Amino acid sequence: MHPFEYAAPETLDQALGLLGEHGDEAKVLAGGQSLIPILHYRLARPRVVIDINGLLLGDIVVENGRLGVGALVRYHQLEESDVIARRCPVLGEAARLIGNVRVRTLGTVGGSLVHADPAAELPAVMTALDARLAVASPSGRRTVAAREFFTGPLTTMLTADEIVTGVEMDAVSSYGWAVEELSRRAGDFAVVAVVALVSLDRRGRVDDARVAFGGVADRPVWARAVEDALRGREPTADVLAHAAQTARDALEPPSDAFVSGAYRRHVAGVLCRRALARAVARALGRT
Repeated sequence: MHPFEYAAPETLDQALGLLGEHGDEAKVLAGGQSLIPILHYRLARPRVVIDINGLLLGDIVVENGRLGVGALVRYHQLEESDVIARRCPVLGEAARLIGNVRVRTLGTVGGSLVHADPAAELPAVMTALDARLAVASPSGRRTVAAREFFTGPLTTMLTADEIVTGVEMDAVSSYGWAVEELSRRAGDFAVVAVVALVSLDRRGRVDDARVAFGGVADRPVWARAVEDALRGREPTADVLAHAAQTARDALEPPSDAFVSGAYRRHVAGVLCRRALARAVARALGRT
């Protein structure tokens, strides 16, 4: 690694002060699952690394019907938390697909969102949930919608002196949910990932639907057209297949060294249909 200074602030204000002082020359260390490889390959050469693991940002709470997840919550906590299982189980399902045991033990929610890999699971889940990220800087606090936060590959709306402190979302306990993905090997980043949430009314028709894709563009893709195609309709196999086709036709995925864009588009349609079908089946069990 390139030589750097190390700081371990004990409070958020201390961390923000360091960011305000060093700006672009600082990097924030949380779980380290993305930052450490970047430092090893010298893709980043910060003057100072700010370790925020001592900050009190690891809570999972429910307030006023909203679920709050601190930036330092680890992936394995999403898998194991009873609160997550009751209030937003799609987070637990997504977390189980991430990396391996070591990655899930160390990796953090905030770290995944800030790293903003377009094929990662949590950015797609937060996009589907229409979550809001809490952001702090030396000059104040703000919230940013997940659907606006990601601006490109490994790029977000964060400025150099800002830290994501947590994320807040609806408690979607009445929804059916599913995360479907195709990866080259278990634990790899997804070639294509689909997140689907569906709630049904008393007549068995779709009351609300939320769908997002990962791996098909330079950022997570919110599939609003799919949601509009489902609301108010009975979720028959034909209706779900049509919605999935609508999603597939709207995508223009890139090609890379592993698969073509046409293959990604085809897989996206297949996985979307599967995810919607599983989400509907779970919604029927909860209605």
